[in-house]
Amino acid sequence: MPRVPVTPGATTPNDSSEVGHCMNGSVAIGHVTAVRGAVVDVEFDTGSLPPLNTALLVAWGPKPLVLEVHSHLDSRTVRAIALQRTSGLARGTQVHMTGTPITAPVGDAVLGRLLDVVGATRDRGASLPSDTPRRSIHAAPPALADEVATGAVFETGIKVIDLLAPLATGGKAAMFGGAGVGKTVLVMELIHAMVEKYQGISVFAGVGERSREGHELLTDMQRSDVLARTVLVYAQMNEPPGARWRVPMTALTIAESFRDQQHRNVLLLMDNVFRFVQAGSELSSLLGRLPSRVGYQPTLATEVAALQERIASVAGAAVTAIQAVYVPADDFTDPAVTAISSHTDSIIMLSRSLAAQGFYPAIDPLASSSVLLDPLIVGEEHYRVAERVRETLARFKDLQDIIALLGVEELSASDRMLVKRARRLQRFLTQPFSVTEAFTGIPGSSVHRVDTFSGCRAILDGETDDWAENSLYMIGTLDEARRKDAAADAQAAAR
Repeated sequence: MPRVPVTPGATTPNDSSEVGHCMNGSVAIGHVTAVRGAVVDVEFDTGSLPPLNTALLVAWGPKPLVLEVHSHLDSRTVRAIALQRTSGLARGTQVHMTGTPITAPVGDAVLGRLLDVVGATRDRGASLPSDTPRRSIHAAPPALADEVATGAVFETGIKVIDLLAPLATGGKAAMFGGAGVGKTVLVMELIHAMVEKYQGISVFAGVGERSREGHELLTDMQRSDVLARTVLVYAQMNEPPGARWRVPMTALTIAESFRDQQHRNVLLLMDNVFRFVQAGSELSSLLGRLPSRVGYQPTLATEVAALQERIASVAGAAVTAIQAVYVPADDFTDPAVTAISSHTDSIIMLSRSLAAQGFYPAIDPLASSSVLLDPLIVGEEHYRVAERVRETLARFKDLQDIIALLGVEELSASDRMLVKRARRLQRFLTQPFSVTEAFTGIPGSSVHRVDTFSGCRAILDGETDDWAENSLYMIGTLDEARRKDAAADAQAAAR
């Protein structure tokens, strides 16, 4: 087999010089035989073919194009997936076999940096040091005997989450919602809320994000001085499906390195996991597979499981994952949604109806759930209050059709009282966010779990029956509502 040294091509200091770390000095030569979007067929003249999931480099243009071997077509040809654009790629272009998988830079050097799917820096900063360690983006999940489960509650400071769908330290939570109901804002607020109380490492994976959202997140982190403990890994919406399909693996590899080698707790945030599934569906079509339900790839469950099962905690270090999931057409029975939800500990459902009424965060208190909402974990008092809140809101939902037809006056006295308290609960569970302060003018608030369920208990016990409903809207603790109501009474008396 002929072997020649590889010259990846000219690279800018902040572009793809890191890609060269995929190579091991000298490589075998092949050439492109077919290009179908992000899928490229490569033929090698002699010798053995590169193993699956290994990297190939196409030395063309200003920077090398990275491919990943997906399958062997015959004894001389492989089918590979491109992680960058293939526009202009021609048949006969030389391809170099690296003999190694795609790797991601890991360790303290990546803290505060924005990387792409192959580990190249994209924040206009200096290149990573040449001695930065790297790990393959493909890894097996920890052995079942090595995994640990924790019952510790991961406080977010967001009332409706901490009360009705508490997150677990070392667990997996997913936020499901259609377009425009506040998933990305909620993820950004969780990042902001964790700055002071959470001293671990944060890894953010932007899967199919808009350029504007990525820029806003980077700017916000720089302004709030949290970037030094955060790694951002992005594959934007306009990038090929191969990049969007593999970028969660890159982010997860960085998180696993901090967990396994430095034994540090990691907060892993992914927005949006549906774009990972969507990228896999695009590639499946290009690879010629027959579609499955609703047009999704037949390997949907396997691909989701391969990603989700790597998110695990081991003794001494926990990986806590919070994932935003787009729900196409608000259909919560969509195969992608059900495949992802089967791997989560906490499910947070966002409601378009609540968003339309101005209740933010627009989290549905009845559809959201968590395995941690158990008296043995959150405590008997928290559990009882949460159940009372659910019962009250569920009864209020049942009465809404009657109210719309006949009016509140036609209800019994007990039901009228229940409706009054349910409406106050709905407003108390709203909350101003720090990340929206520039738009609303209302300072954000973070509420302790104890203050949340004590406030709900006070509303259920009738302590706020004489307060104006508006005093409970978009506030933090019940004390804020009390001051707001007193100020409104004083203003009314002055008139």
